[in-house]
Amino acid sequence: MRAVLQRVSSASVAVGGRVVGALDSPGLLVYLGITHADGEAEVAWMARKIRDLRILDGERSIGETGAPALVVSQFTLYGDARKGRRPTWVAAAPGAVSEPLYEAVCAALEAAGTQVERGVFGADMKVSSVNDGPFTVLLESP
Repeated sequence: MRAVLQRVSSASVAVGGRVVGALDSPGLLVYLGITHADGEAEVAWMARKIRDLRILDGERSIGETGAPALVVSQFTLYGDARKGRRPTWVAAAPGAVSEPLYEAVCAALEAAGTQVERGVFGADMKVSSVNDGPFTVLLESP
């Protein structure tokens, strides 16, 4: 499982011109990618890491500050462009596998007390964000 975390002042995701998830206060924009080998252990690890990683102002986490997260599914995190001129997506899990795991990460964050906004799994989404400094972290589950 891979995630890219961006510390943001605000962020939103729209589908078909309609906003489906938004952060109007500082928090994290999380792009989440899932591969074939991922399961419940990776869900628990990733949710805990997203919640507890101290990357907000003052070296605090969203768990400590109560800041929200906007979680967007992102199969392209498993794109491989090492060969040729087109990336391949074979390492990305298919929707039937990845959607329940995406939802499980969101649910685990919510169960731990984090306000979670979501994109729409599999949709053509338009994501907008105002980064809080150029601050981006890549996470990969063990």
